[in-house]
Amino acid sequence: MHGLSHLQTGSTLEALTQATIILILAVAIVISNLIVVATYLNFKGPHEVINYYLLSLAVADLLCGLFIVSLSVYPAFSGEWIYGDVVCRMVGYLEVTLWSISVYTFMWISVDRYLAVRKPLRYETIQTKTRCQCWMAFTWISAAMLCCPPLLGYNEANYSKTTNICMLEWGNMAAYSATLAILVLGPSVISIVYNYGYIFTMMRKVRSGAPIHDKEYATALAENLANPSHCMSFALVFSFWISWAPYIGLRIYELVTGETIDNPLLHFGAVWIGILNSFWKIIIMTSMSQQFRLLVRLLFLTICCKTKGRLQAELIGLDPDD
Repeated sequence: MHGLSHLQTGSTLEALTQATIILILAVAIVISNLIVVATYLNFKGPHEVINYYLLSLAVADLLCGLFIVSLSVYPAFSGEWIYGDVVCRMVGYLEVTLWSISVYTFMWISVDRYLAVRKPLRYETIQTKTRCQCWMAFTWISAAMLCCPPLLGYNEANYSKTTNICMLEWGNMAAYSATLAILVLGPSVISIVYNYGYIFTMMRKVRSGAPIHDKEYATALAENLANPSHCMSFALVFSFWISWAPYIGLRIYELVTGETIDNPLLHFGAVWIGILNSFWKIIIMTSMSQQFRLLVRLLFLTICCKTKGRLQAELIGLDPDD
């Protein structure tokens, strides 16, 4: 009897700990991405094209915090899903869709940075605001359509008590799952590896003093390579894949071996370390982008006192009402 009571107490403490971790993560993700979204929407002046991609990432992470992470707090404590099968299926659908949107967006960011280095003289005419917004709209629509089978009832979503989250069951749609993985990961991974490989190769070439015969091109290239957004965007991509590496590795191992690892803590950690990536972005952007720090400062000055916000904008040549 004493042993059973001790086991129940330990189980309750573990559930409370996991629910608290998820709650803290939900608050951190929602607040941090609200700041990012508000920062970019508050500034009405000329944006770098990459900012539209970063805004798209922040919206995806904000939706993750609101509709995926937040809905996992109470079930983590109670040990059961209380919101019904339809909501569970919607959460599973959102997980796959938002993850696909993030992967595609990182691909477009790598393409944008590649063009900035590959064609520095024509970059502004190639990568326009309208074209970028069209690519983002295409990304959201295509990801939503590619991941829509659960909405049509073709597969089920189950609540995992080990990870405290609803996940889609793709096992009965192996062919479609493999096709989806290829369509999402194939072009994205290839583009990211090739584009950043080219960027860092050019960085080394310029730093080594290798001769470039076209002086106008050399000057524009040097100016573009000096832009910190190259390293910042790479850090965002790298942190994304590092965060999801434990979960991807775990799933690949179980798929290849046919064995399920009976370690609830390992499964819980792998999933939530991946989701934690939704919070890391604001840390990376704040630490590596002076422009983002300036825009955040402008946001808070505008909130605290609109007149001071306008004055600050004028001082730095970034009027939010332009």
